[in-house]
Amino acid sequence: MDTTVAEFQRVDRESLKSLIRRHVKFGLGKSLSRATPEDIYLAVALSAREIALEKQFATQRKIEEQDPKVVFYLSMEFLIGRLLGNTLVNLGIDEPMAEAVRDLGFSLDDLKDLEIDAALGNGGLGRLAACFLDSLATLGYPGFGYGLYYEFGLFRQEIDNGFQREKPDRWQQVIMPWVLERPEESVMIPAYGRIVEGLDRHGRYNPMWLDWKVVIGTPHDIQVVGYGGKAVNLLRLYSAEPSTDFDMQIFNSGDYIKAVEQKIQTETISKVLYPADAVRTGKELRLMQEYFFVACALNDIVKKFQKKHSDLTLFPQKAAIQLNDTHPTLAIPELMRILIDENDFTWEKAWQITTETFGYTNHTLLPEALERWPVPLFEEIVPRHLQIIYEINRRFLDEAAVYSLSDPDFPRRVSIFEEGKTKEVRMANLAIVGSHSVNGVAALHSELIKTSLVPDFHRLWPHKFNNKTNGVTPRRWLLKANPSLASLLTRTIGDGWITDLDALRQIEPKAEDAGFRSEFLKIKRENKVRLAQVTKKLLRINVDPDSMFDIQAKRIHEYKRQLLDILHVIHHYLSIVEFGVDFPVPKTYFFAGKAAPSYWTAKNIIKLINSVADRVNNDRRVRDRLKVVFLPDYRVTLAEVIIPACDLSEQISTAGHEASGTGNMKFAMNGALTIGTLDGANIEIAEAVGAGNIYIFGKTAQEIEEMNRQGSYRSWEAINACEPLRRVLDAVSSPLFSPGEPGIFDWVKKLLVDDGDRYFLAADFPSYADSQIRAAVDYQHREEWAKKAILNVARMGPFSSDRTIKQYAEEIWGLKPLD
Repeated sequence: MDTTVAEFQRVDRESLKSLIRRHVKFGLGKSLSRATPEDIYLAVALSAREIALEKQFATQRKIEEQDPKVVFYLSMEFLIGRLLGNTLVNLGIDEPMAEAVRDLGFSLDDLKDLEIDAALGNGGLGRLAACFLDSLATLGYPGFGYGLYYEFGLFRQEIDNGFQREKPDRWQQVIMPWVLERPEESVMIPAYGRIVEGLDRHGRYNPMWLDWKVVIGTPHDIQVVGYGGKAVNLLRLYSAEPSTDFDMQIFNSGDYIKAVEQKIQTETISKVLYPADAVRTGKELRLMQEYFFVACALNDIVKKFQKKHSDLTLFPQKAAIQLNDTHPTLAIPELMRILIDENDFTWEKAWQITTETFGYTNHTLLPEALERWPVPLFEEIVPRHLQIIYEINRRFLDEAAVYSLSDPDFPRRVSIFEEGKTKEVRMANLAIVGSHSVNGVAALHSELIKTSLVPDFHRLWPHKFNNKTNGVTPRRWLLKANPSLASLLTRTIGDGWITDLDALRQIEPKAEDAGFRSEFLKIKRENKVRLAQVTKKLLRINVDPDSMFDIQAKRIHEYKRQLLDILHVIHHYLSIVEFGVDFPVPKTYFFAGKAAPSYWTAKNIIKLINSVADRVNNDRRVRDRLKVVFLPDYRVTLAEVIIPACDLSEQISTAGHEASGTGNMKFAMNGALTIGTLDGANIEIAEAVGAGNIYIFGKTAQEIEEMNRQGSYRSWEAINACEPLRRVLDAVSSPLFSPGEPGIFDWVKKLLVDDGDRYFLAADFPSYADSQIRAAVDYQHREEWAKKAILNVARMGPFSSDRTIKQYAEEIWGLKPLD
């Protein structure tokens, strides 16, 4: 007889086989003999989900019994990756499940490869959110994530003639066994309409929001299993649906197309992540996405609170809401609207509750990346929220008026509204005004927020500002992504490091152990062979696993300086073919990352990388010495192959521009050495691993700020002073890398010379090239390189997301783990 989870206490091989059989038979309606590998994958996933659900119910019972404060993490992205392997590891049933599947005639590893990545995020922001949810559950904190259930996500990247082409990521076309749709908990969200001024029965101002349209938000839940399975939290994602399938009145009047159009327009809200906003319709969709998402979340959060508490003045004692960047900032006026319009709170009390509830995490130092929305668009989509924001701003400026006596421009700089040809709402200003905590994500970043980005706000409220350096979960990025290294660590020091990454310090003495180094290097080579096999499969390019793997894998952006990287690759190539000067070791340069669809320069950087790769990889003169690879469609699953194989991790952003970075942590945690600038968390990594175990180059943030302030940087002077760079730029402008496409890369010289080299590539090129040589020379001595790599792993304790979450919980949220 088939077993249910409730019927056994111990999850072992036999009970798991029984669960799988039951899900094949009753869940999929098949006999085991007719089941395909896809069927078995689904049955295994459903079995794991069933076990996770039992633990989720137990977690929920604890929350109901203990009535703790709960954190709600609002993010436009959750880049969760594949879930089967991670869930099995965290539940502690990976090995018995592999045995059960083997008994049924299948391979668990093969089944894991059938799963597709959930297209719910893009880059570091979404991956950070996923790491944080893992740490919350592992540490036993009650916490929920809220976001959107995108039908297509960002896009699937293909490379055509060297160019990025965006294709729909149809990840929902296959069954997603981890998602539980909850239509019975759908919420109605008003949007558009108009405001009618009025007074209530007490003679107080009482605006009425009329003629709004209704959008239905349907929640989809995904279990977030903490390591050891002791706590299971939830990620709740909303899809948008019309209030009815289509307007029957319009349909019955004969306008069938218009009736269906309304349905399509509504569903578009949760179609894609970050729709292009160069035109008004794109801006409207993005603002509607942000409002819809936070309105659904706040409705659900308040409803949860009111099931147990009737007094909303207690709300900040039981709920902490963290805004992951500016995208969820409309949650602030939405909570004000709920308190004032629906619960009859005075402004003063509602504002106290709101500011005590919200915390805001800033993720960018680029002023142009701080969201601003046109006021006319606000007035059209969320007219009541615009009213509330105006009143927040009026009261805030009254409070800040004392500073305008000595600084008349102060109100303009801090106002939530920016005057101009089109008046705009500055979302970062609103987030700062409406939150009790404002944090950066690395020590330098947090300092620059205070001194450069928003110094006026720091002057007003220095107590609000704090630092929470980012971290990554070792469960995903070491235990799962690099099982051989994880096994070596566990055999050496026990498994305590999995939930206490500081325990890795215990392997430091092993850097001097020849046997340990030998095994460490063997594991690294195995991981490089795996990446070489993936490269061969995807691109038909043969790479040498004994060459030095130099990798830059991240979102493509000018400030991240993939362009500097590929210019150095060209320098390397020209040195060999024109001057016969070789590098100390053979090298394979890997690139991976997506460019925003409307970001012309980033997309042309991808084209340049691929054109250089075509030339280099087909030149017999460098065949055994140099290869260049661009791996398409970078995502979590591909990252789990790339990161463990890396020798040299490229973290080369212009100093003062990267908030933190988390790729730098993942690579170092897996035994890569970093070549990087003193930017973001690189600074803290350098302090942790030691100056001799990292390759730092380039101008500091202070030097760059000073050059910008004085206007003293002349990029053409830096280029003229560097013959190798001059030679590289001449080659890029020649047909060498663009046969048949003359002039296609003329923009590179224009960017660096005519446009002033905004990101200081020419200034940093000489020291970058010198650091590359230093790293290559060191790599010749593998035993010494292994020592450095082992020390990088050993000193990664501070960069666990567990540490970060503990700091958030204790210093911002006032949160305690469940008993």
